[in-house]
Amino acid sequence: MQSKFDRRRFIQRAAVIGGALGTRRVWGAGSAAAAPEPQRLEPIGQPKGIHPGRVVWVHDPQVTDWKGSGDGHWWEGRRTRQDRVDGMMERAVCGLTGEPTVAKAWDKLFRHLNRTRGRGDVPYRPGEKVAIKPNWVGMIWRERRVNPDTYAWVSRPDYMNTGPQMILALLRQLTGAAGVKPADIAVCDSLAYLVHEYYRILHGEFSDVAYVDHAGKFGRAQATPSAVPLHWSCRPEGTSPDFLPTCFAEAEYLVNFATLKAHTGAGVTLCGKNHFGSLVRWPVEKGYYDMHRGSFARRMGAYREQVDLLGHAHLGGKTVLNLIDGLFSGKHPIDDAPRKWASAPFGGNWTSSLLASQDPVAVDSVGLDLLRAEWEDCPWRIGADDYLHEAALAPDPPSGTFYDPDHAKPTRRLASLGVHEHWNNARQKKYSRNLDTGEGIELVAVRQA
Repeated sequence: MQSKFDRRRFIQRAAVIGGALGTRRVWGAGSAAAAPEPQRLEPIGQPKGIHPGRVVWVHDPQVTDWKGSGDGHWWEGRRTRQDRVDGMMERAVCGLTGEPTVAKAWDKLFRHLNRTRGRGDVPYRPGEKVAIKPNWVGMIWRERRVNPDTYAWVSRPDYMNTGPQMILALLRQLTGAAGVKPADIAVCDSLAYLVHEYYRILHGEFSDVAYVDHAGKFGRAQATPSAVPLHWSCRPEGTSPDFLPTCFAEAEYLVNFATLKAHTGAGVTLCGKNHFGSLVRWPVEKGYYDMHRGSFARRMGAYREQVDLLGHAHLGGKTVLNLIDGLFSGKHPIDDAPRKWASAPFGGNWTSSLLASQDPVAVDSVGLDLLRAEWEDCPWRIGADDYLHEAALAPDPPSGTFYDPDHAKPTRRLASLGVHEHWNNARQKKYSRNLDTGEGIELVAVRQA
């Protein structure tokens, strides 16, 4: 069903709002003004999922008792409680699908993706491969946060990476209730050196899972390019071609496991930007297309790389579940460690959250609204939510881009990748489906007892 808020009306409304409301605040000395207050409860795009546009938000203040820097590390010992994380993951997938058990939930997720891909109403089949893409930018090889010779932390051991406890909870579900053999699973961030501390937690329970990183040392596998290309829809000339990692190309299913963070360049880094680590090269590596060119653009109606990544047949097209690890949050790249949040319901504590959705646009829209409720700088900069507009309206986007990352020449436009809107207010956190006023996002908020 088409959204009642079409592209033409969206562009006209955006122009009026921008002129009438002005800007929310100035973002930093000498910087461009921040974005205007968003038009709320006006969904654009096509909602995705078994329950279209549904996003589940699980909040558990008891999941961690880490006191911050000086109290060890949030990922060690029992500072992040694995049993509580397991419970959060269970509530996320069951709430998303409406099923009473994790096994039924995963069966429903696999069947739904297979139907949307034209494979029929078929379940997961033994032997099919599953890839998990965490956000391990805190271990990225280029920045020397990890010693490449020893895989020991050099700095930022408390950075807000996708937590090993979160990945462990997901692996337990996939190998248990979903029936996936560990040897058919790959956990891959092609830009990271997977430190020993994370590896011991994961490999200690799941030794047959492939852990794929930049260098492939100490039992890890090295990310290698496949023959599957990704074509940037801005059609850059004179650049080396991009290819997906082999483990992503070979997988039948992918789980996009992002983190809840603001970003000084892109505004936010959620599921869309998580795929900047889904190629076998540095995002701004010389000779390749500069992936920051569009994502950092401080204007609306620009080409956005996130749309190509979320729309590619072997990335977003294979994604069975989008997850955002919100146990701890901060601002990239300026924060060495997470920050506690003052906004409701956090009240000066860690965010202690997990977001889940089949709709990548909807889940990032909720993540953006949460970040904007807490901070008035990065998430509010002009262009921070532009990739969500472009993705929602991908077949006819405001930028005019012919989005088609699967072909060397523009051949087949992407369909809408999901639904985008902003909630009614930061206190109630309600979207159009919650209020029965539209066909946008439905936010299911769960507080784990």
